[in-house]
Amino acid sequence: MRLAVISHKVAWPASSSPSGYATDGGFPMQMRALSELFDETHLCIPVLPGANRGGDVPLGGRGLTVVPLREPWGGGLGRKVLLLLWLLLHLPLLLREIAAADVVHTPIPGDVGTLGWLLAVMLRKRVFVRHCGNWLNPQTPAERLWRWLMETSAGIGSVMLATGGTDAPPSAKNAHVRWIFSSSVTAAEIAALGRPKELQSGERRLAIVCRQDLEKGTGVVLEALAKLKTTCPIVSLDVVGEGPALETFRARAEALGIAESVRFHGRLNHEGVLEVLQRADLFCYPTRASEGFPKVVLEALACGLPVIATPVSVLPSLLRSGGGTILKAAEPAELSAVILRILNDPEAYAMMSRQAVAIARGFSLEAWRDRIADEMTESWGADVVRARA
Repeated sequence: MRLAVISHKVAWPASSSPSGYATDGGFPMQMRALSELFDETHLCIPVLPGANRGGDVPLGGRGLTVVPLREPWGGGLGRKVLLLLWLLLHLPLLLREIAAADVVHTPIPGDVGTLGWLLAVMLRKRVFVRHCGNWLNPQTPAERLWRWLMETSAGIGSVMLATGGTDAPPSAKNAHVRWIFSSSVTAAEIAALGRPKELQSGERRLAIVCRQDLEKGTGVVLEALAKLKTTCPIVSLDVVGEGPALETFRARAEALGIAESVRFHGRLNHEGVLEVLQRADLFCYPTRASEGFPKVVLEALACGLPVIATPVSVLPSLLRSGGGTILKAAEPAELSAVILRILNDPEAYAMMSRQAVAIARGFSLEAWRDRIADEMTESWGADVVRARA
């Protein structure tokens, strides 16, 4: 059986990768996991020239092949206008890959995935759509359209999974839309990393890992750190990730007089992120962004880190059993007060750390793969996917 994945996720050449290509984030780990369900997996994704972009994660897996596409031209409205030309250029290749596939997977939001989805429907293929954004709070006409399309077509020869999770099902209109979590840590990694922490003497290290946008919360953590330094001078911060606000945050650390206590690591690969998290004491994620299921929170929990986050998307449900705490608002004063309270209570900290590891064990990459396989088996029968190890 063959899986075709049509996605906007950008890759680049990498000579050390088994497929010849690499990318970043959790996508390569998830594609490796999905490839274990099929004999062949073809990733139809945009490929950029050049290599060694930093944070490289090789693309590989069982029978996995990268089918290079050009990245759509432009951005914003210009990209939308030129997308028809892009489609005409790639239409023969996409039709060939979709026609040869037994299952077509299209992660959305994303224009490339949406086009792949529509072409797969035209060719009457089994379609597996995974909504990776904030399902509960669509903010744009495109996000509302994606949600409507999934609710309309779920159960009609298709598997529709919304990333997130609450006590209620994702759709009151169509019970065939199901929740799926998101993960990038394997069971073996959780077993190796998941040693509950206790507060030791010496430096107290905070960490935040995310795309460096204003909405993700790094600025809030910097302001909170400046407040903490007056009463807890041994606290420091690790910032991982790149993005348009990175230089703004560097300048803000200087202006606050805390630059010597902040380590900006830039983009790191999966192993690098886990190394930073293992050395940390608390993971801070005061995001105001539209989130689906932030994989990095699971990575932090797997390392035994109590998580301090905002009540965004799935985070309250994920942390309600005690692996961290939810802020009332993404405000520096509240964040600094919560950090200080946790760091001054070793018993509560140890309890949170134990529960963090317990939470992570239920969200391994293998569990993610098997959840998807179960949905495919329910919809299309046991012959569609391979037996799992």
